[in-house]
Amino acid sequence: MRPVVTLELLATPVEVSGVRRALRSYGIDVQLCASELVTNVIRHVGEGVPVTVRVWREEGGRVRLGVTDPDPRALPVLVGAVGAEDESGRGPALLDALAVRWGVEQEAGRKTVWCEVLVSVPETPERPGRHRASAGALGSSSARS
Repeated sequence: MRPVVTLELLATPVEVSGVRRALRSYGIDVQLCASELVTNVIRHVGEGVPVTVRVWREEGGRVRLGVTDPDPRALPVLVGAVGAEDESGRGPALLDALAVRWGVEQEAGRKTVWCEVLVSVPETPERPGRHRASAGALGSSSARS
């Protein structure tokens, strides 16, 4: 299956807001998940690394989002409880709360953190802008089913 949207960017705070704008037509849950995943790349892999954000339509009103970065070792960790004063750990917790399921696919030289979100979206994105079609599909391994 081909992605509906592919965004290629460098992981910077400015690009996070650009990703949210580009995915506006997919709803707030997809925007939040994408924003958290790109922010996690900035924080744990490094600012300015290349990132690819892909969005697919799945059956049953699901949208699948994948964020690929060049570090297969920096994996998201779901922390049991995140306190109000904690400075990190909210990204995976938010992803876990919003997604039907999510996981990580590791490959040589890269990883993709993906999630599936239930949404009701129009058949085509409203903002084609920087979107580039790209072949490929994410695997089906899951941290949560």
